[in-house]
Amino acid sequence: MKDMQNQKLDGSFKLTRVGVTEVKKPVIVKRPNKDVTLIVDFNLFVDLPAELKGSHMSRNLEVLSRVIDDSVRESVSGLEDLGFKICQELLVRHEYATCSEVHMSADYFLERGMSNGNTSLESYRLKASAKSIRGGQTKKCIGVEVMGMTACPCAMEEVRARRGITDENVAMSITHNQRNVTSLSLEVPADRPLEADKLIQIVEECLSSPTYEILKRADEAQVVIDAHSNPKFVEDVVRDVLRSVLEKYKDLPDDVRVQVTSESYESIHKHNAYAERDTTMGELRA
Repeated sequence: MKDMQNQKLDGSFKLTRVGVTEVKKPVIVKRPNKDVTLIVDFNLFVDLPAELKGSHMSRNLEVLSRVIDDSVRESVSGLEDLGFKICQELLVRHEYATCSEVHMSADYFLERGMSNGNTSLESYRLKASAKSIRGGQTKKCIGVEVMGMTACPCAMEEVRARRGITDENVAMSITHNQRNVTSLSLEVPADRPLEADKLIQIVEECLSSPTYEILKRADEAQVVIDAHSNPKFVEDVVRDVLRSVLEKYKDLPDDVRVQVTSESYESIHKHNAYAERDTTMGELRA
């Protein structure tokens, strides 16, 4: 049978990413005191030289299946570490490629407690990736997406002014709220471990308030009080997350990339509010 992918081309172009997307696989990840099964979406790519007609995409799926089978027998420490293994295998199978990439995402749940002693499983989104350069370095990235709440400080200040509230000790007033989604990701060397739970905690602490699936009336009131006692713009959220990353990861080298995005879904506008910073630890320290 003629191998169409190996057909040689003249005067064509190199492609930076060729591969497969939205491949779902179960992955067992080690967590403190237990193992967790995640249903992970995988996108796998290699680059393609100008002289080759096509990439052998079935090799991506073969690599993924083999690595996932190994992870089921022996759970992995994190998605980013799994991505590291996949990237290395992709370069072995695609001998013509100079780089490989894998992007992963999965729903993730943590138990959260409320003031009345009740607990519920709250949902988050894990995002991880890895990229290998043949003969060079492999870098991995771990990120989280957290949903919470922000309260608008601008409207709050206007309400205070209209009501004649001048006492600085009376910090809280009525304002409009937004459901907020904030993402934090760090790209680190392959030998550096990162804990996703810690990244989730950083983000939640920088919002006006977390949100919860199950709330009784007293808890609803407390969430509103907490959020309105801590009003924030999306700009505040991003800057607070960056500040917290600097404080909690003092040992990370200057070239580690940091990306924070925050979007507040407005309640009184038809648009949303958005802020972002894509930088390095060295730039933040400076």
